Amino acid sequence: MEWSTLMETALTRWGESALLVAIGACTGLLFGLGAQRSRLCTRAAVLECCEGRPGMRLAIWALALGGVMAGAQLLVAAGALQPLKSRFMDATGSVSGALLGGLFFGAGMVLTRGCASRLLVLGASGNLRAWVSGLVFAMVVQASMSGWLAPARRAIASWWLVDGGPSRDLLQTLGLPPQVGLALAGLTLAGALWFFFRQKDRRSGLLMAAGVCGLALTAAWGLTQAVASQSFEVVTIQSLSYSNASAEWLMRLLGHAAAPAWGFEAGLVPGTLAGALLGALWGREFRIEGFQAEHKLLRYISGAVLMGFGAVLAGGCTVGAGLGGSAVFALTAWLTLLGICAGGALSWRLHRVLGWPV
Repeated sequence: MEWSTLMETALTRWGESALLVAIGACTGLLFGLGAQRSRLCTRAAVLECCEGRPGMRLAIWALALGGVMAGAQLLVAAGALQPLKSRFMDATGSVSGALLGGLFFGAGMVLTRGCASRLLVLGASGNLRAWVSGLVFAMVVQASMSGWLAPARRAIASWWLVDGGPSRDLLQTLGLPPQVGLALAGLTLAGALWFFFRQKDRRSGLLMAAGVCGLALTAAWGLTQAVASQSFEVVTIQSLSYSNASAEWLMRLLGHAAAPAWGFEAGLVPGTLAGALLGALWGREFRIEGFQAEHKLLRYISGAVLMGFGAVLAGGCTVGAGLGGSAVFALTAWLTLLGICAGGALSWRLHRVLGWPV
C-alpha cells in the first residue's frame, strides 16, 4: 500500500484530530526517551562553550541538530516536505522578535537550569523545581500570546517584520539552490559525528539516544506534512515545539473555554513526559528532588518568565526553532538560535560577575 493511500485510510478511519494527537504523542515519546537518555540540553552545550571546554553535551546537541537537518533535507529532496508551507515560513515573521526573543529565552534557560523541553524531561524524572518553573513558563506563554503581555510582544515584533514565503527561507534569501541545504545538513551531521568520537566518554548508547531525538523531530515534520497533504482541513506543518503546547495544556487542565481543539500539540506534552519517565525508570534515575539551599526560587521564576515571553516573541524554543526550524533553514529560526546562544552566554557572564552558581 502506498504511503499516500495509507495516510488517506488513516484519516478516513480516525479523522484529523485523533491522528494528529497520536502523531504528537508518538514523536513526543521518542523525543522524551531520547532526550532523557542522552541528557540533551541546549543550556549545557552553551555553557560548555562559554567555559572554553566544549565536550559531550555540545556533541549530543550537535548530533541532534545534524540528525534532524539531514532527515528534514532528505524529506525536502524527496518532495515529502514543503518548508514554505510550514509554520516557520508561511506567515509574516519578525526579525526583531527572533533576535530579542532568543536573547530573553537564552538568559532565562540559564536561570532555570534548563529550557522548556529540558524542564519536561527533568519533571518526568521527579524534579519538583522543573515542575514549578514549567508551570510559570506555561502561564507566561499564555499571557504573551493573548494576555497582558501580548501588547508588549506585538510591539517588539513589529519593529522589523519579514514577509512570509521565500523571504523567510534562508537558502532562497542567500540565492542558494535547495541542494545546498542537503549538503550543509550532511556536513553538519558528519562534523557532529567526528566531534562525538573525539570525546573520551563517548558511548554508543548516547549516540543512539541523540539519533532518536533527531528521528523524532524529522518524523514530526514528515507526518504533519503527510496529514496536511491529504486532509481537507487546514493542518499546520510543524516539528516538535514546547512553548505553545505547554500553554495549551495549562488552559485545558484549567477547563478554559478557549482551549484549542485537540491536535498535534495536545499529544506532544504527555507523550514527552511518558518517554522521559520511561527513560528515567530504565536508567534508574527517577528520584524526587526539590529546592535546595543553593537553588533560589526567585531566580527560577525569573528565568521561566524570560523564557515564556521570549519563546512567544521568537516564535519557538530551543527545540521548536533551534532544532526543528533550523533544520529547514528558516531565517527567523536561525536568528532565534543565535539569540538563544547569545542570551545564554550573557546570562553566564552575569552569573560569574555576581558569584552565582551556574
